[in-house]
Amino acid sequence: MNNPNHPKKGSQIFVSPITNKRLIKCIKKNLENPRDLCLFVLGINTALRASDLLALTVDQVKYLAIGDVLRVYERKTKKLRNITINESSHRAIQDWLELYQDGMWLFPSQRGDKALTVGALNNMAKHWCAVAHVETGIPQGNINYGSHMLRKTFGYWQRMAGVPVPILMKILNHASQATTLTYLGIQEQEIEDVYMGFNL
Repeated sequence: MNNPNHPKKGSQIFVSPITNKRLIKCIKKNLENPRDLCLFVLGINTALRASDLLALTVDQVKYLAIGDVLRVYERKTKKLRNITINESSHRAIQDWLELYQDGMWLFPSQRGDKALTVGALNNMAKHWCAVAHVETGIPQGNINYGSHMLRKTFGYWQRMAGVPVPILMKILNHASQATTLTYLGIQEQEIEDVYMGFNL
């Protein structure tokens, strides 16, 4: 499947998911800071919005085991999200908490007494992806990345694995399936694949 390179949707900049697993692997390899690696891994495995991800506290996650449920009230929707912790998320959390357990925020800023901001994560995500594109030799072209890329990457790869759109709609707390398809930026490509994959 081709990358959903739609730099704009209407009047807004479209933030792309990471649609190549080589890029994901490269970013993980480059993130030597356990905090940043935990942030990236948790982001692409939980589908939390950036604001909810950055609001996580150490106490919310430090006792979670694989298969346990992380409960988060979304700031935007005010709805409860129940997120099952998978092996990748658990390992990233534990590796980070081996070094850091004294603060309140799971992802503290350099000042330590405050959490990272969405703006800071946005800049970090752009940098991670730009470096990965250079190192892998995969052209970035007009693909735009940002903090929303983490949540979209989860949705993109779940959809590619065959997870039905209604389930993804529920996970992402969207009002309609059409919103989910547009959000993931893959609907047009999926329609094209239908035509190309079946000849009468």
